[in-house]
Amino acid sequence: MDFQQLCDEREIHRGLAIFARILDNKAWDRLGEVFAEDIAFDYGAGGEQRGMAALRANMQRFLDQCGPSQHLLGSIMVDVEGDKATSRAYVQARHQRADDPAGAIFDSCGEYVDRWERRQEGWRIVRRDAIWAIHSGDPAVIMAQDQLG
Repeated sequence: MDFQQLCDEREIHRGLAIFARILDNKAWDRLGEVFAEDIAFDYGAGGEQRGMAALRANMQRFLDQCGPSQHLLGSIMVDVEGDKATSRAYVQARHQRADDPAGAIFDSCGEYVDRWERRQEGWRIVRRDAIWAIHSGDPAVIMAQDQLG
């Protein structure tokens, strides 16, 4: 691994950390700091979607319903090949009820598998697949009443 690859890996690690903070601060206008406008993604909730507007809507669909959240990313592996890279990061996400901080929570655990490209504005995720392994707690914490079925 050369110095440039180390720098690239560091930038991608930082991008993942920024992403977690964007979610927890519900700073939807900052998603472009991490994701490409032409993002393709599958968050495991109904198949592949495309574009920044769809990504934003997906995030808001769940996180705007809950109170505070904390997304922890770890066990990160990054493989850089020129202007493309793949990262794999475990995710643990805790979501608290908006109207009852001492009440129910909902936890999601899994892995983000991301494909990155070096773009003019820097490294951006062009493809994300979320692979969920564990959901525990009350799903109503992150779902609007009309989503509960």
